[in-house]
Amino acid sequence: MMEYWISIIEGLLYMVGDEGLTVDQIASVTELDPLVVDEYLEHISNSCQTDSNRGIELVCYGGLYKFVTKASVHEYAAKLFALPERNKLSQAALETLAIIAYKQPITRVEIEDIRGVNCDAMLHKLLAKALIKEVGRSEAVGKPILYGVTDEFMDAFKLMSLDELPELPNLNNDEELNLFNEVAE
Repeated sequence: MMEYWISIIEGLLYMVGDEGLTVDQIASVTELDPLVVDEYLEHISNSCQTDSNRGIELVCYGGLYKFVTKASVHEYAAKLFALPERNKLSQAALETLAIIAYKQPITRVEIEDIRGVNCDAMLHKLLAKALIKEVGRSEAVGKPILYGVTDEFMDAFKLMSLDELPELPNLNNDEELNLFNEVAE
C-alpha cells in the first residue's frame, strides 16, 4: 500500500512542478494523515538521494515539497539549452513571452487566463533561456510568483526599453492573443 501512495504523491508533485505542495495539501488531497505523508515524503527523498540512477531529487523549501534536477545533470542541461535547434522559441513560448512583456509583473494564472492553456512548460523554457525572471510575489492568495522580462530579453529583441513595444489597443482576450501572436513573430 505504501508504494501506491508514494506513486500518487510523486505524480502530484510532478504535476504542480515549481509551485510545490505542502504536507497539508498532500494530506488533504490523499486523505492521509499528515504524519504518514511526512513518512512517504522522507521515503521519496531518501530514494532519490541514494539511487544514483535518478536525475531528480525531492527538496523542501519554505514548507513546499518539489522535485528538482540533481546537480550532476546541470552540465548536460546547459549543453541541451545551448544547442542551436533548442534556441528557437515555439509559437506558444513567443505568445507567453509577449504577454509577460506587456503585462509584467504577471502571475502564471494571469498568463493562463489570457492564453487559455497551461503555461508551466513555457515558463520553464523561458526561465531556462533567461528571457524571464521571478520579480516578486503577488499579494493574492497563495502569494503566486510574479514574472517579468530580463535584460537578456531586451538584448534578444534589441529593445532599449519596454516603451519601444508596439502599443496595444483595448481588446478582449481573443483579440489580445491574436495581437500578441503578431508582435511575437
